[in-house]
Amino acid sequence: MRLYFATDVHGSEKCWRKFLNAGKHYDADVIVLGGDMTGKALVPVISDGGGHWHATLLENRAEMSTEEEVVAFEEAVVRRGYYPFRTDPDELRELEQDEPRWHTLFNEKMLETVANWMAIADERLAGTGMRCFCCPGNDDQFEVDDVIAQAKHVELGEGRVVDIDGFQMASTGWTNRTPWDTYREEDEPDLKIRLDKVIAQVTAPAEKTIFSFHCPPYRSGLDDAPELTADMMLKDAGRAVKPVGSTAVREAIEEHQPALSVHGHIHEARGTCRIGRTLCINPGSQYEQGDLLGAVIDLDGKKKVKKFLLTSG
Repeated sequence: MRLYFATDVHGSEKCWRKFLNAGKHYDADVIVLGGDMTGKALVPVISDGGGHWHATLLENRAEMSTEEEVVAFEEAVVRRGYYPFRTDPDELRELEQDEPRWHTLFNEKMLETVANWMAIADERLAGTGMRCFCCPGNDDQFEVDDVIAQAKHVELGEGRVVDIDGFQMASTGWTNRTPWDTYREEDEPDLKIRLDKVIAQVTAPAEKTIFSFHCPPYRSGLDDAPELTADMMLKDAGRAVKPVGSTAVREAIEEHQPALSVHGHIHEARGTCRIGRTLCINPGSQYEQGDLLGAVIDLDGKKKVKKFLLTSG
């Protein structure tokens, strides 16, 4: 069985489309998106009147005077993983002074985007026989699960064990605590309880078991992230790193020894390691550049996965 795994696309439609295409490209039986599907920010496109607009993306101001230029800018915003919306100076001032309204607009744009992604997937995957799983990550709001669950050709992974060609995959997008207080994070004892509940559903032997846990195991090299100062700045200009993965995830891998354990969460920690017999992979993420990092893994039901490839494109 060949599995293609990617993660942390953070709203980048370019990466989502590449993910859907990757199954056919790599001749995969199943494709899995491991978490953090949604974007992080709204980008206002502001009318100056008379058909003129301006907007700022990544600190670069753009001025537009035709509909074609506005559409092109909006497409660039979507490729970067943000959510564009058209407005005027008065409405923007009102939004900036009304935080709940701003959050409501963000949620609407975010869920609208996820629904559109599911429609694209249903179109692309129909008739292919390929299975697709998505498991939202710590940065994804809970409403995302309901949107995925309504798709015809995308299956929700969160909290489930699914059968795939003689293998079983256990999934969760929850993580240990982060400095950003995201939606799906909790203390290690609670995360351990959550993992145990998911793993308890597994009936396959270890050599036919896959863990898809968004958080990487502690001190695995797949969890090395830039260390932050007390005021949330990069320590030593980003040169200092520290392990931030989950002890509960590591303990689960050590105890159950699945053939494969795939992770994400820490974009910079692209790589592989073995914990006992288990091959652990974090393909990393470069969604900001529109590059999709992934991993192609062949499983044959033996105790160790011996054939895999980290991919980019």
